Amino acid sequence: MRHSASFLPSRKTRIIIGTLVGLFFAIPFVATTEYTFRDVDGHSTIHWANVFDPAKQAAYRPIWTGLGNSLLLMVVTVAIVLFVLAPTMILVNLRFSKLRRIFEFFALLPISIPAVVLVVGLAPIYLVVGRSMGTGAWTLAFAYGILVMPYAFRPIQAAIDSINMSTLSEAARSLGASWPKTVLRVLAPNLRQGLLYASLISVAVVLGEFTIASLLNRQNLQTALLVVSRQDPYVSVIFSLLALLLCFLLLVVIGRAGNVGSHKKGRRK
Repeated sequence: MRHSASFLPSRKTRIIIGTLVGLFFAIPFVATTEYTFRDVDGHSTIHWANVFDPAKQAAYRPIWTGLGNSLLLMVVTVAIVLFVLAPTMILVNLRFSKLRRIFEFFALLPISIPAVVLVVGLAPIYLVVGRSMGTGAWTLAFAYGILVMPYAFRPIQAAIDSINMSTLSEAARSLGASWPKTVLRVLAPNLRQGLLYASLISVAVVLGEFTIASLLNRQNLQTALLVVSRQDPYVSVIFSLLALLLCFLLLVVIGRAGNVGSHKKGRRK
């Protein structure tokens, strides 16, 4: 134990690294915030006031529409991750362990394919989707489910590797629990942290995605910001900051939720 502990960085080193990482993220954020307060005469809050000015809401309507679409896409994409990807990963790890490497390869494959190339393959599919389900922005969730798969796969797989799923599932089944109840009541609580982080990453990807929505002619937050930036670049930057703030708040909430879950497990033990 002493030998392994010697490789850990000292408290001073951790503080220095943490400070450098914090500055790396804080400097562009502070610079962007300062830009939103710039005015002809120096600095003012006029650009922030314009966001809530009723007289200018017509010009900013695309942003509100795009934000609503992105929030809907966020919910549907997270649902795909939690109710399609996660159960599939559980099934593969429990019943089809020989297919784990193949499944991992296909799950991570989208990260190596440029978004433009993905759209080339998705365009014919979305012609059929448009005829059968309409051309609503929510249909982008099918493409986003593929796009976020590599990012959601890792935290879920790390959570799966950290527990003994075979023992837990066999114990639940021996006590008469059905498979749906085993997954929801036994396995999912033990995978809580991985599922939460996968959801956060999915939210961040959906809120920041532009290429697929633009090329498939769907409106989301990023495409709306581009439209409004041609009229008022300050407002588009303000909404970008608000989106970053939303992701940060979600990170804090998910981190707290994961810590609460781990503390409860520790108390039970």
